[in-house]
Amino acid sequence: MESPELMSPSSSSSGDRQKHGAAERPSETAALRALVDRVRGGEVEAAREVRRLTRASARHRRKLAAAVEPLVAMLRSGAPDGAGEAALLALLNLAVRDERNKIKILDAGALEPLLGYLQSSDLNLQEYATAAILTLSASSTNKPIISASGAIPILVKVLKEGNPQAKNDAVLALYNLSTIADNLQTILSVQPIPPLLELLRCGKRSSKTTDKCCALLESLLAFDHGRVALTSEEGGVLTIVEVLEEGSLQGREHAVGALLTMCESDRSKYRDPILNEGVIPGLLELTAHGTPKSRVKAHALLDLLRNSPYSRSKLQPNTLENIVSNIASQIDGEDRGGKAKKMLAEMVKVSMEQSLRHLQRRASFA
Repeated sequence: MESPELMSPSSSSSGDRQKHGAAERPSETAALRALVDRVRGGEVEAAREVRRLTRASARHRRKLAAAVEPLVAMLRSGAPDGAGEAALLALLNLAVRDERNKIKILDAGALEPLLGYLQSSDLNLQEYATAAILTLSASSTNKPIISASGAIPILVKVLKEGNPQAKNDAVLALYNLSTIADNLQTILSVQPIPPLLELLRCGKRSSKTTDKCCALLESLLAFDHGRVALTSEEGGVLTIVEVLEEGSLQGREHAVGALLTMCESDRSKYRDPILNEGVIPGLLELTAHGTPKSRVKAHALLDLLRNSPYSRSKLQPNTLENIVSNIASQIDGEDRGGKAKKMLAEMVKVSMEQSLRHLQRRASFA
């Protein structure tokens, strides 16, 4: 093997290369300006070149920001020969991880044609438009604008009818928009619960889509209409319990939060439907191995699921020991601690038996 010294160029060659690199920068700038001019001229191939250059380069996204306005004009023109698709994909790449470009794209008037593509019968164009709305909705500046545009019902329609990738991107976009509290009622008004549950059933338990889907459900279940919609769906509560058992740490946190929201809203109404899906083993595991928020939520839900006539305000701090001891305190005699442990074991045993029975039900939803 040759030594590094022998493999390295001479210092004079290095100096020549630096001079050459310095000379190349103005020529690159000129080439990018020429590319933007070609886009202004409506050249479809130029739009495709912008897409290629900005796919993985933050530097090119900055340098080609001037292409946003002519690309939006191309998007709006409805020109033939794939011009709209080329402009859409170029704008999508320009927006990725670039807040200024995200804002600039909406300011240039891209939202109206994007909403048109969202409703396209061409599922590929619909998919690209959904990805663009998802990317643009990550900007806090853009969220109110997109929300006011009527995008939410269209995104829910994509969630129901789009191809798999479009559905995934639609739920992520809806999650972004749901961080504006006023949007939750708008989302609920177009009946998103059935397609959200279907996405959970068909998707990977541990995925970003499942995490955001459960986070969105957790927010929607704060409303009575959302809770009624969930429990009206066959296996609706069961689907949430499955994520609680098998999801990622974040997914499980949102799943237990969704169930807790339901039970806190009306314990007498939702306690049994949740218990009947064999939730206890998953909750017990979360109290030991969940995120800090999951542990708090799991303890709180276990508290609500207990069979006790007392209100929560009269209970001691929410720990498993206190929950079980509270139950055992109603038993006469000594050795209440031992009885509490026995009751906990029995509770887990019964719940495990319920879970085994529900495996058969789960198979029917597969």
